[in-house]
Amino acid sequence: MTDATPAVDDSRQRLARLEGIAAQLLDRCRAAGATQAEVSCSEDRGLEVNVRMGEVESIESTRDRGIGVTVYFGQRKGSASTADLREESLAATVAQACAIARHTEDDPASGLADPALMARDLREFDAWHPWDLDAQQAVELALAAEQAGRDADPRISNSDGAGVGSGTTLSVYANSHGFVGAERGSHHSLSCALIAGQGDAMQRDGWYSHALAPGDLEPAAAVGRSAARRTVERLDPRPLATGRYPVLFSAEIARSLVGHLLGAVSGGALYRGASFLVDSAGTRLFPDWFSIHERPFLQRGLRSASFDAEGVATRESPLVEAGVLRRYVLGSYSARRLGLESTANAGGVHNLDVAANAGSLEDLVRGMGDGLLVTSLMGQGVNTVTGDYSRGASGFRVENGAIAHPVDGITIAGNLRDMFLAIEAVGHDVDPRSHIRTGSILVGGMTVAGAA
Repeated sequence: MTDATPAVDDSRQRLARLEGIAAQLLDRCRAAGATQAEVSCSEDRGLEVNVRMGEVESIESTRDRGIGVTVYFGQRKGSASTADLREESLAATVAQACAIARHTEDDPASGLADPALMARDLREFDAWHPWDLDAQQAVELALAAEQAGRDADPRISNSDGAGVGSGTTLSVYANSHGFVGAERGSHHSLSCALIAGQGDAMQRDGWYSHALAPGDLEPAAAVGRSAARRTVERLDPRPLATGRYPVLFSAEIARSLVGHLLGAVSGGALYRGASFLVDSAGTRLFPDWFSIHERPFLQRGLRSASFDAEGVATRESPLVEAGVLRRYVLGSYSARRLGLESTANAGGVHNLDVAANAGSLEDLVRGMGDGLLVTSLMGQGVNTVTGDYSRGASGFRVENGAIAHPVDGITIAGNLRDMFLAIEAVGHDVDPRSHIRTGSILVGGMTVAGAA
């Protein structure tokens, strides 16, 4: 696809306006007696179209903005928000935040992040690629993806639709430490979902492409053909005997395992005692070859940033190294609750790289012998407090190092602590559509319950 930027790009002027609003609001907070204050301003623009069976289903153009104000009176906190930029609305927002703070209890952990941690080297990471795309062009792309998918195989019997999305975000965060940080980013997507087979034998699957720059999207026809291939591959599933099997999570599914780790090592879960990994920093959770590094400075990274949601300077650092959990994922509030220091993760992590120790998905399939390749997960059966894991799944039976047949309606179960230690391989087939950058992950053994 062609990377197209609007002829007139006024993003810097719009950011400057947001910075001016933030400064004005901080002044109002100080005048109202707040000892500390922070302001977040954002502006979003987007276009979404959806088609189905060659017809347009929806076209939505959006323009949103939001202003959030948080004030601290000592260690009492109040927050309020608005989307109205009129002077009286901004004044009322500050007044409401101050009124809330005056009626709350002291919280010893509240307050802005440590001023010494504020970012000073503010950079951009090639995340701004607006797309000069009108509704008609978006519709044509979605129709092309769907038609390519429907034409790819005679077993495709229906469509669940195709969609194109494009959007931009401008944001400013400022606080009474004197920190002001501005960011701008774009995001674009193209998706298609298809149905194959007839009657009770129908199967559904799809594919999507997501990128910061439109030129990095897969071609529309390729998205449709991938959706068709994945859909027909699911036809005629066979039963799977209940037992214990090696389980290979395909790359787009494997990142959910890292997501469960992040949930368990996040500050909120830890200080509430709602995690099976309380007091686990410095302990080995994975095989000694396994590592995860946070890389916030990647050019065109999906979550690259110089600062977190509190203005704290981000930094490259290991989360897991040589199998050992090196740190937690903390903002300033959770860090204070735990007696630790912020890890610059207020608002989330920035581009996690899971190091590979193996080849492609095909190599992993050949090497696993007999087992299960999981390509889809259903349900929310993960208990972060205990680490117990049980989810519905579908995918493919692997026999003698080759895919034998599709399976669905199965359940895979284990405990995350055991699963992490049982990881045998991470492939280099990284799925680029997420800030959690991992290839396929092979877990040595899990309980698999076949369909009744």
